[in-house]
Amino acid sequence: MLDTSVVLSGLKLDNPVIPASGTFGYGNEFREFYDINVLGSFSFKGTTREPRFGNPTPRIAECTAGMINAVGLQNPGIEAVIAEELPRLRTFFHKPVIANISGFSVEEYAYCCERIDREEQVGLIEVNVSCPNVRHGGMSFGTSPEAAAEVTRAVKAVTTKPVYIKLSPNVTDIVAIARACEEAGADGICLINTMLGMRIDMQRRRAVIANTMGGFSGPAIFPVAVRMVYQVAQACSVPVIGCGGVQSARDVIEMMMAGATAVEVGAANLVNPYASKEIVEALPAEMERLGIERLSDIIGVVA
Repeated sequence: MLDTSVVLSGLKLDNPVIPASGTFGYGNEFREFYDINVLGSFSFKGTTREPRFGNPTPRIAECTAGMINAVGLQNPGIEAVIAEELPRLRTFFHKPVIANISGFSVEEYAYCCERIDREEQVGLIEVNVSCPNVRHGGMSFGTSPEAAAEVTRAVKAVTTKPVYIKLSPNVTDIVAIARACEEAGADGICLINTMLGMRIDMQRRRAVIANTMGGFSGPAIFPVAVRMVYQVAQACSVPVIGCGGVQSARDVIEMMMAGATAVEVGAANLVNPYASKEIVEALPAEMERLGIERLSDIIGVVA
């Protein structure tokens, strides 16, 4: 009997497939396509203290083997998520959900995480440290070990649930930042977030998206993601959630062999709303082809 289950910091998932934050909303849109309970879990849209409209349009640029987005963390704010989105989610999703939290100050991260920690359906908190630190010239919290550790400590001080820090790949040394988060008390690491990219409209002589640059995602970044997952899994003892360019069951297995315990699917959901469901359904056949009885056995098998 094939076993696709995995365990993230005590949270058991039926399978390791998790739609990534920003590509699955709060689940409501995708339930019109299929029963999303087939998923291991999903990470809901990045949520901040105050509502955000996001960046000006256009926000999306297509690329070969990927896309660039600069949505700008559009979300209704933490209070609306707790009062409206989570009660609605409970009516159709019957598993613990992953809460993705963003912020522009350490205090905002701590406030939002403390609020969401009280919600019964939240099984794990995913903290996005790719946000610009407004008190330090807009530099991302995730670009320095010290800043990432500061956020980690602040969040862990006010939460009881597992906290995973989602790291940016736009750094010189991903391992140093991951280690700093682990030493500060992180229960796990999620990586990678989008890379920084840009496209130019040659007819108009200007950037395609209004924000000039944005997050580059899609299959083109998969090898970078596998490399960083491997490096962090080798260096840290906490679980890793891998993401970046995943679009097939084979990609999920490769990411797990690199060291990921679970795998997030991002841009693929925007191209094909059934992508995550199809990956879940394809996993058993791929396991049989590769002679894998339990997915948990292959986590980090590449030494």
